[in-house]
Amino acid sequence: MFLNYISIIASRIRKWGRLQAYCHYVIAVVLCVSSCGTMAKFAPLPEYAEPNIAYKPQGILESVVVPTSVPGPSERRMFVYLPKSYSNNPDKRYPVLYLLHGASGTELSWIRQGNILQNIDRLTEDGDMEETILVLPNTNQYNDDKDYGHGRRKNMVEGFGDLDGAVETGFVRDVVMAVDSLYRTIPEKNSRALAGLSFGALQTIHISANHPDMFGYLGMFSPVAESFVKIGPYAKFYSRLKKKLAVQFADPPRLYWLMTGNIDIFFPRLESYMSYLNLKGYVYEAYITTGGHNWHNWELFSIMFLRSLWQ
Repeated sequence: MFLNYISIIASRIRKWGRLQAYCHYVIAVVLCVSSCGTMAKFAPLPEYAEPNIAYKPQGILESVVVPTSVPGPSERRMFVYLPKSYSNNPDKRYPVLYLLHGASGTELSWIRQGNILQNIDRLTEDGDMEETILVLPNTNQYNDDKDYGHGRRKNMVEGFGDLDGAVETGFVRDVVMAVDSLYRTIPEKNSRALAGLSFGALQTIHISANHPDMFGYLGMFSPVAESFVKIGPYAKFYSRLKKKLAVQFADPPRLYWLMTGNIDIFFPRLESYMSYLNLKGYVYEAYITTGGHNWHNWELFSIMFLRSLWQ
């Protein structure tokens, strides 16, 4: 009840201009307490940036650095996880899942906290999902190479406050096209999936709406479901969502899945978003479980989403 009340207050404060950003910073702090053809290169990583996981992956985990086409760092690192059959089947092509982190995460978050490599290996071994290339990019906003600092982790307040649409604008050019050029992907809408948690779920909503022909499977885990700050040269990326959704759902994705916990701090905002989708008759799936804005739920959601891919 308390968290829902905070969200309602935040919604009403929106009309007060820049106070909106500060209000969401407060929400972020409460959340921290309560939810305890692109040229690319392969590059060695500083020791602190290695995955450092005890689990030994069955597939091939690669670190790839790609140049960026928008203001910010000149290049970014992403992890690409290839199925274990990739090296032995040179003629086989694979579907791709792009999985985004949250506001206080990096490209390492799903590996270290979400057990994504273990879960993909287990589901593939059990025959519960088709072999898939996994891509884990860094989608934080950074000012320049120094600010980027080999993909430094941001705190949640900084992550929310830096939203400006730049990295999202370059996502297809800088990440998707790089992956398609480097790996044996199936470069088609229904062989691409995009998903993310929290802030990454917000990015998933807007990236897919801006590129309705790119992704056939979409998973939004505990989405913020609202863009906070709309200023700067890339603000249009987060504007006119309703018009973009009309285009996107004219040729709808095969799966548009919204998932959250029933005491998630952003649950009221998601309810509002789902009400709009219902009003327009857009087809989507929703899964509401117990719990809040945390990795326990995000790992559960990711497993459910993996099982549903490429159906």
